[in-house]
Amino acid sequence: MTEDELLLREAEKIAHAVGRMFPGLCEVVLHDLRDPAQAVRAIEGGLSGRAVGDPATELGLARIADPEFPDVLQNYPNRFPDGRPAKSTSIGIRNSGGEYVAALCLNLDVSLLGSAARALTRLSRTDEPAPLTESLRARTGDELRALVEDYATERGHTPHSLPAAAKKELVRSLKARGFLELKNAVPSLTELLGISRASVYNYLR
Repeated sequence: MTEDELLLREAEKIAHAVGRMFPGLCEVVLHDLRDPAQAVRAIEGGLSGRAVGDPATELGLARIADPEFPDVLQNYPNRFPDGRPAKSTSIGIRNSGGEYVAALCLNLDVSLLGSAARALTRLSRTDEPAPLTESLRARTGDELRALVEDYATERGHTPHSLPAAAKKELVRSLKARGFLELKNAVPSLTELLGISRASVYNYLR
């Protein structure tokens, strides 16, 4: 087996393996640049409608004609025959003499990705913000106690020694944040703040 044929045989494995990894999304074509009239040696995915034995593309012919043609053309825009947009990469394969003998080309159908991207944009879009900041985590009695103690400490007090106006502000803040919906929240507050249940309800009026 000649060197060129060995290179093509090994590249053919890659073409089939990569194409089968992305079925319906990516077409992988191996071109035998030694025979441009029947260049397609292997094809996986078939998104362009081509088949084994079809001729080389314009890019393949350019690579054959110019030894200085870039080894890799990465992520260039392309289009399938039916108009779908594609993103393509073409990899030239040289033999030990530096001659191009093959090209491995990947054509990604980005029309599907574009639809998915638009759907994700619609799903992630939000409307006007809520009138208050919402926390989605569950509230606990321990967290209620910690908030009361932190509030008092920041003002140089213990919970019991807070002025009535500060206690009123705290109770209303806890109500707005949903903490008074906790089981036994009001009895806990009366104990923490040293006030009566009636005071708690008066603060909320």
